[in-house]
Amino acid sequence: MLDRSLICAALLASAFLATPAAAQVVDFGKYPAFKGQWFRTGPPNNWRQVAGLPPYTPEAQKKWEAIQKDLKNGGPGNWPSTYCIPTGMPAMMNLYNPMEIIITPEITYILMSHNSDNFRRIYTDGRNFPAEGTVDPTFAGYSIGKWIDEDGDGRYDVLEVETRSFKGPRTFEASGIELHDDGQTVIKERISLDKANKDTLIDEITTIDNALTRPWVVTKKYQRERNNVVWYFNHCAENNHHVWIGKDNYMVSGDGYLMPVKKNQAPPDLRYFQSSQK
Repeated sequence: MLDRSLICAALLASAFLATPAAAQVVDFGKYPAFKGQWFRTGPPNNWRQVAGLPPYTPEAQKKWEAIQKDLKNGGPGNWPSTYCIPTGMPAMMNLYNPMEIIITPEITYILMSHNSDNFRRIYTDGRNFPAEGTVDPTFAGYSIGKWIDEDGDGRYDVLEVETRSFKGPRTFEASGIELHDDGQTVIKERISLDKANKDTLIDEITTIDNALTRPWVVTKKYQRERNNVVWYFNHCAENNHHVWIGKDNYMVSGDGYLMPVKKNQAPPDLRYFQSSQK
């Protein structure tokens, strides 16, 4: 006679195997090995250093020149992250802090700790983009991806991604190469491992934007750390002394007072601190 505990165990095993969750076994072996910690190669402002200045429209070129003039005069330029605005796309792919990629069948997550909310969800479940106006624009945008088996060996080689639905302000990097403020940017990517070196990740990024006269293609490369991985925490608001008042940038000094950031800068409008005169 069978032991009752063995009978119960058999019944439980049968019930588990009959559930839909058990039937949906995921073959993670068909996905590329993106596991690990990925670091940028080169300095953080490597958009411009890789590809030079973008193919700007005349209007955008004038804005760029004004930004450079402000920087030379001691101003903050045009880097939204100065004020703890998330870097968003495509600047977040400069990897100011290391990146982690987590693959699931429905969503691929790209995580990094720089400047608060810098993470991405790339939907790979076959969905289409939502109808315009049905989702809130974000700095990172709304990303839909598709896995590609380029060599037909039954394993995916490339993740193709398209990202839309942006809010701003956004730039390509800290030097102030800005995107158009209409939020109509479309960013396409091809993410894959280097065939010659599996510890190198390649991200070919194509930006289509109304500040550009044509699509701008830049290829990023990242290096992997497999062992002794330590993740960084960075929260922009911690010890940030930059203050934006009206249309000007100011600083909070070490002793806690508001101070100018450039020569002959006027103080902010203090109308709400002035006592009323009778």
